[in-house]
Amino acid sequence: MTSPAPKPAQPGHPAQPAQPAPRKDPWDLPDVSELVVGVLGGTGDQGRGLAYRLAKAGQKVIIGSRAAERAQTAADELGHGVEGAGNSECARRSDVVIVAVPWDGHAKTLEGLRAELAGKLVVDCVNPLGFDKKGAYALKPAEGSAAEQAAALLPESRVTAAFHHLSAVLLQDPAIEKIDTDVMVLGEARADCEIVQALAGRIPGMRGVFSGRLRNAHQVESLVANLISVNRRYRAHAGVRLTDI
Repeated sequence: MTSPAPKPAQPGHPAQPAQPAPRKDPWDLPDVSELVVGVLGGTGDQGRGLAYRLAKAGQKVIIGSRAAERAQTAADELGHGVEGAGNSECARRSDVVIVAVPWDGHAKTLEGLRAELAGKLVVDCVNPLGFDKKGAYALKPAEGSAAEQAAALLPESRVTAAFHHLSAVLLQDPAIEKIDTDVMVLGEARADCEIVQALAGRIPGMRGVFSGRLRNAHQVESLVANLISVNRRYRAHAGVRLTDI
């Protein structure tokens, strides 16, 4: 619907300026309860944890693995209606696909699923890290970040980045009801980011926060190296909480 044109000025009265459209509430997020979420790398710690939390919140979840049997075994262990499948089937059947594979298999996995992921909303949560005797340190891919690598490899997908700073230990612990953390969400299309924010918000204690475009994904991915140092020093499972919003 178009806005009504401003009334013409009457003699002796100045024209009234058009009123700007009301600003959208940034916390007005879409209903994502009917979306099917696939988790590539769903048999790894991070993938299993995300699958468990989303399924427990009522989301339909499919976990993928290179071996369908391994994925089904993990799904049976998680319960809450989680299904297991090979990576290709997982990608095909899902509306939103979370990429939680190890960094060293990131490019190869996505290259092999380009057709299945076409048109899908892809959420990359991979952190390119190296480790030596001094601890964890950030790697910088040629594309700038894991998320930007995903976008380059999947030109027909809608790539976002999120879920980087979550403790796999906390995610998988059924005794923990709430995970007190924010999820930084990056992407090129605000509507896609809002879907991911809404998914994050389904997990008790979490909040999805829009945090910029994919060109800013490197520092978000890299922050995990700092969190690993924090956790080792304080024997904790630290996350990130953003203030004043």
